Amino acid sequence: MADGDVDAVMALERALFPADAWSEGMLRDELAEAATRHYVVAVAGDALAGYAGLRFVPPEGDVQTMAVAESAWGTGIGGALLTELLDQAARRGVTQMFLEVRSDNPRAQKLYTRFGFEQIGVRRGYYNGADALVMRRIAEEGTHE
Repeated sequence: MADGDVDAVMALERALFPADAWSEGMLRDELAEAATRHYVVAVAGDALAGYAGLRFVPPEGDVQTMAVAESAWGTGIGGALLTELLDQAARRGVTQMFLEVRSDNPRAQKLYTRFGFEQIGVRRGYYNGADALVMRRIAEEGTHE
């Protein structure tokens, strides 16, 4: 993700998460933390189709944000974004990945479960109108995944 992507990312952020959207300042602050962050975008045709962000402080990492445009749901973009984050995390020595996902977002929960994340807790009222399910993925010994 580059500075030139911010407008398109913010438009998608506001469309998908109207009650919980990050501010542009929050996103720019994240991008400025290059020593501990990795943000990527997915483009389909000439349009932004998704974005994702990783925070890494080995041995732990967090999926900070991840979103796919509704028009691109079911096309594999979410899996590709998550794969990129997990690959980057492994390269940086992260062995435990964490994330929060809305309790009312079964599509995202299914994706994370498919990638080996397991629910380890609940944060009540974390999102506007929903709890957050806290999930963790532990890399297997001897792998970079």
